[in-house]
Amino acid sequence: MPQGTPQSPQAAQVTEPGGPVLVSPVEIRTPGPGEVRLDVLASGICGADAGTAAAPAPAGGFPITPGHEIAGVISELGKGVRGWEIGEHAAVGWFGGSCGTCMACRSGDVVHCPRRQTPGLSYPGGWASTITVPVNALVRIPDGLSMAEAAPFGCAGVTTFNALRHSGAEPGDRVAVLGIGGLGHLAVQFAAAMGFETIAISRGGDKRQIAKDLGAHHYVDTSQVNAGQALLELGGCRLILFTASSSKALAGLVDGLVPHGSLTVVGFDGTPLELPLDKLVMHARSVSGHVTGSPVDIEQAMRFALTSGVRPHVQTVPLEQVAEALETQQTGKGRFRMILTPAH
Repeated sequence: MPQGTPQSPQAAQVTEPGGPVLVSPVEIRTPGPGEVRLDVLASGICGADAGTAAAPAPAGGFPITPGHEIAGVISELGKGVRGWEIGEHAAVGWFGGSCGTCMACRSGDVVHCPRRQTPGLSYPGGWASTITVPVNALVRIPDGLSMAEAAPFGCAGVTTFNALRHSGAEPGDRVAVLGIGGLGHLAVQFAAAMGFETIAISRGGDKRQIAKDLGAHHYVDTSQVNAGQALLELGGCRLILFTASSSKALAGLVDGLVPHGSLTVVGFDGTPLELPLDKLVMHARSVSGHVTGSPVDIEQAMRFALTSGVRPHVQTVPLEQVAEALETQQTGKGRFRMILTPAH
């Protein structure tokens, strides 16, 4: 496995508002106290990365290097770093570090630290051949996962894993997943592996076999039926996990929940949710949001995947072809996660 200082470190960057993503040489940032440097071997393209790349006025200014699904090899340790060794396989996800002193951190809820860091937003992200990160963001990659498979667990994997296991649904309950994309294809696999009667929801008959191959027990084609009504006819769901990027279908799904059921949103586009409150109040239903997980959560998601056979379906693309890969992801032509592989 390659490690050490890349001969010609590069990063995919946006240098001006509305500008293209271009691969350019970058300087290696030597890790400071409490930091580590990784040689990046795989970096996922998440929908949120497209937003990062298109930001008109990023908080950290230009240039922007997106990327928060990162897998690689530790190549340098900063002063005071303990418990990690050069050459170890490690990942970094959407959670890219926290302050360690606020109430959220002290109670173990590091993901909701008000000073939480995110690769690509708080510091240069993983669309690069090297990245320097806080040591508390590191995730150990277990044997059995390739770098390309490990990278998506930092965001898509842990987000869907946590949303399902913390939902209150129990094995045997009906759980529906709307959307069979980068998030949804993992959610369907996790739901089936956790023992839920799994229903996949998408548009088009061509997705039926895909859903079955991922482990779904039922498929609802929204081009043919009303999704909420179809779920009700199947007996209603204890949980509906919404993974699609368009929020238009949210309100209609609530009808497919059993009493005390919940609709959890992990994918959205900012569209306001208009929902008659009687649909919630009269049946004790709830709507909630969920985001990512801690490094420990990511490690647990990876271990569960290894024992259950859950895997992200990935397409690897050289970093130099980032513009084409980003377009493929944005147009929905990728199946299911685009992974950039920097040269070393």
